[in-house]
Amino acid sequence: MFAVVVTFTLSDGTEADFLPLVESNARLSLDQEPGCHRFDVCTDPGRPGEVFLYELYTDEAAFAEHLKSNHFLEFDAAASAYVTGKDVRTFTRVVS
Repeated sequence: MFAVVVTFTLSDGTEADFLPLVESNARLSLDQEPGCHRFDVCTDPGRPGEVFLYELYTDEAAFAEHLKSNHFLEFDAAASAYVTGKDVRTFTRVVS
């Protein structure tokens, strides 16, 4: 399993515009990408302007396919108007 966590920092007052875009991207990823198993969009009322994503893919190749999908490319282009910072971290499950 390949995990991706993303933290977006948004321009002041743009969360209401950004959230529908990222929620649509999450829904389409789950519906259209067989390698996408989980895609959670999370916020914390104590940290306005911050959006956290938790995504699980079969493997790194499935995530690479996600990054080439039309819905991701459209989301990424539209979201750039609202995002002032983005931290992306990836993790591979350790199997003992």
